[in-house]
Amino acid sequence: MSKETLDFVVLFEGKKLFHIQVSNNNTGINRFYKRIKQHIKVDQEHWLLCMEHTGIYCNPLLEYSNGKGLSVWLEDASRIRAYHGLERGKDDALDAFRIAEYAYAKKEKTMLYKAPRKIIDKIKTIIKLRERLVTTKTRLLAPLKEEKRFGDKQLAREHEKLLKPVIDKVIKQIQLVEKKIQKLIKEDEHLRRLYGLITSVQGVGFVTAINTLVVTNEFKKITEPKKMACHCGVAPFKYDSGTSIRSKAKVSHRANKSMKTLLHLAAMSAISCNGELKDYYLRKVEEGKNKMAVINAVRNKIIHRMFVCVRENRKYEKIYSPVLV
Repeated sequence: MSKETLDFVVLFEGKKLFHIQVSNNNTGINRFYKRIKQHIKVDQEHWLLCMEHTGIYCNPLLEYSNGKGLSVWLEDASRIRAYHGLERGKDDALDAFRIAEYAYAKKEKTMLYKAPRKIIDKIKTIIKLRERLVTTKTRLLAPLKEEKRFGDKQLAREHEKLLKPVIDKVIKQIQLVEKKIQKLIKEDEHLRRLYGLITSVQGVGFVTAINTLVVTNEFKKITEPKKMACHCGVAPFKYDSGTSIRSKAKVSHRANKSMKTLLHLAAMSAISCNGELKDYYLRKVEEGKNKMAVINAVRNKIIHRMFVCVRENRKYEKIYSPVLV
């Protein structure tokens, strides 16, 4: 996958048939489709198209495959690299061959791509726009604060006056973008229901909720809280070997860092307000637990609560009384 071109390597019964490079658009992809139809007399329901996840560069091929009803496996590049181990040399044709080899070897563990609804794709794009606007605001505000504290006060006031209209405009645009997302959620009954369920969990606000809906593809791509915790770098893992290596369970850095940050902010919000999570945090800290470890546990609790609310289709109840039968 690249911005301009796509490289395909076709394997049949484990043997390489051919390699072809086409442009990354419908015309190029259709050229590949016709070529494979000519060479392989196998119904397309038995084809498996495996590709690396490279962000928006995947979109033309994903849309084409969805229209043709092709089975697609969208795989993380790090897993493909890990499978091949120490390899030397690299070019597009070789990379395509390695992806094909990986797919053939791991075909029993195929994870077929499920295309999100159009509204989720739309929200995902708007979220990225919001992130760029927030980054812009931060880059404008942060130096001003430093100048006020450590620099020339008069110059800082002049800079603030110059930047104020720009910052105000960026803030206004952020608010407009957020209203646009809220409108999309309100207009979609299913999204509105899911949003209401997960925001009933203490600490989960607008930004955390919409990102969770996109990352989990409305809780269809990631269906279990443990998998979500692993994806977000919240789940701790043991690092032991033999009798000499013993360490405390630690979270992995191979994670969705932006989602981890949002969950951290959600946890901080939850423990700053009166409630069970604040009580839990204070109790564990008093017992001598490491503060960051306890905050990580709070992040885990928030994830589990969101998934339980969706699974049971009801809002989180702060004081739950079981129904006696």
